[in-house]
Amino acid sequence: MYDELYSAWVCEVEDANLSNLPPDFYQRVVEYMKRIKEELRMIDKKTLRATLLEAELRNMKLMVKELISIRCKKLVKLATSGRKPSAEALAKEEVCFYGDLSQVTEAYQRFKTAVLQGQFASPNEKIPARVVIRALKNIPAIIGADMKTYGPFIPEDVASVPLENAKILVKQGLAKVIEPR
Repeated sequence: MYDELYSAWVCEVEDANLSNLPPDFYQRVVEYMKRIKEELRMIDKKTLRATLLEAELRNMKLMVKELISIRCKKLVKLATSGRKPSAEALAKEEVCFYGDLSQVTEAYQRFKTAVLQGQFASPNEKIPARVVIRALKNIPAIIGADMKTYGPFIPEDVASVPLENAKILVKQGLAKVIEPR
């Protein structure tokens, strides 16, 4: 396990992209470190074996700490740029973290978009990622920013669409935003 951790750490330090980790990587690292600690409890602290195990454990902790820190920075960068890591890249614990992180960055992007459009929502308000539009002309089916299909629409149809798509439709004179009362 030490060699696998070392290889993962080297890859993460040397490559700007997120490296692949097996889904159970951190679980196996923790189990290996527990085995070392257990062995250290059972042997004489003055032996060469104990000294080597203590050094191995210390080095593992340093590598794990740096590995997680580097991967966290890379995941934040991916999330803020709207890109997703490949499924093979993330250990199972990181999948949950990335999901939470991407939700936060999406909410922040919606907030930024709203402010730039002259809208304001207090931090406690949920900023809508979708808006309601009324079709002014025939609009063929479109693929939304969320990769879902919307339409086709005929004049006077009302629909809820992603904010990004609503802006385009309004700009082209195809629809009008219906403001909530």
